[in-house]
Amino acid sequence: MDELAAAEAFERALKTQKPAFEEFFLARLLDLRFEYPEGQCVVSFQARDFMFNPQGSLHGGIIAMVMDISMGHLLKRVQGSGTTLEMKTQYIKAARQGTLRCTGEFIRHGRTISFLKSSMVDETGATVAFATATWLPLKPSK
Repeated sequence: MDELAAAEAFERALKTQKPAFEEFFLARLLDLRFEYPEGQCVVSFQARDFMFNPQGSLHGGIIAMVMDISMGHLLKRVQGSGTTLEMKTQYIKAARQGTLRCTGEFIRHGRTISFLKSSMVDETGATVAFATATWLPLKPSK
């Protein structure tokens, strides 16, 4: 593992993080980039070795987290904050390098429950993983 790159990523995340969407610590640590084309949230990032499992590929927890973020940020943008009630993730192939893109979209947008999906693809457009999730919108705090 490139320990210097991992330490630099951690220090940069500590210095630039804020308790806000797109700016929270884990988003800064992974250097996530956000776009919001019509009805989607696209999150992209570069696979780096400090994100890998012992087999040398992107850890499934990182994959699931970024897909969860793509759905949560879309819900926040459209309706407001929410919480994941459940999420099913299916892993298709290992990711070992390059830029990865997660696209979050609504399956069904409801007032009390929303259903979203996310897919992660590699630089060739091959699917790495996909997920579906059920979300509960949060009521604004008073």
